[in-house]
Amino acid sequence: MSEPQSPQKQKAVKPSEPIISCRGIVKRFDGRAVLDGIDLDVMAGETMVIMGGSGCGKSTLLRLLIGAIKPDEGQIFLFGKDTTRMSEPELNEIRKKFGILFQSGALFNSMTLQENVALPIHEHTQLPSELIDIEVTIKLELVGLRQHADKYPAQISGGMKKRAGLARALALDPRLLFYDEPSAGLDPVTSAQIDQLIMDLSRKIGVTSVVVTHEMDSAFTIADRMAMLDKGRMLKAESRDWFDSIRKAPDDQASGWAEDLRLIRQFLRGDPEGPITERSSITEFHEELLGLTAQEIRSDVPSVLPTRGR
Repeated sequence: MSEPQSPQKQKAVKPSEPIISCRGIVKRFDGRAVLDGIDLDVMAGETMVIMGGSGCGKSTLLRLLIGAIKPDEGQIFLFGKDTTRMSEPELNEIRKKFGILFQSGALFNSMTLQENVALPIHEHTQLPSELIDIEVTIKLELVGLRQHADKYPAQISGGMKKRAGLARALALDPRLLFYDEPSAGLDPVTSAQIDQLIMDLSRKIGVTSVVVTHEMDSAFTIADRMAMLDKGRMLKAESRDWFDSIRKAPDDQASGWAEDLRLIRQFLRGDPEGPITERSSITEFHEELLGLTAQEIRSDVPSVLPTRGR
């Protein structure tokens, strides 16, 4: 059966040139390709969700996008400039245009929330203290933490730490925000609040968002488009509606699909049986008994670690 077509009606995004463009990205560690020929565009004003099982390469891709590491092959363009050819000082100028929400929040424990948010403004601008205080108040209000400005990270919850980290990421009014597992470790209500905050920021200030996650409820809530990785391969980058049609397809229809599509469907649904778990079992059994890799056993099988994706 042929692959489902993208629906005509999709969530509206602003037509524009890509704010991020990746072409032929290859990254190797110890001779092994963690990312192998990745192409991806992220348009200005949209929310792109990058997803996949553990070990698929999504965190490595995020590190490449922010310039923490460089690819072995390929090019990455941010704001129309090739960051793979930039020096560290040049990269630092580009980094002022984007913010990052780290998985843990990455707040400085010895600083109050107000001081954490003020730090990048002090470091990268010449604004007087009075104006910095106003900017910090605005950013904390955006994430609902204005009344907690004088608290230290140890005095607030995990969800509040995530929001404080987001306020700091917004400190320099970036055009682009990167989120590393924003819902990780949060209860369902707090996770939903973070999702709502991501959508509010996109709507209110037009920021472009790239979200790395394996939380499917969150992904389908916030995404305009989604991209799925499988052990360094880009399986698909499509609209949220396209992925939703794969997720909701009945069993009798999906049974005739190609293996990559059935793999995507299993991941999105969190099914206990399917290509992901079948290949994982093959890989683990032969590696344990024979010391062979999955590719040596069966060349047509890409390996994906099992995940319920929820």
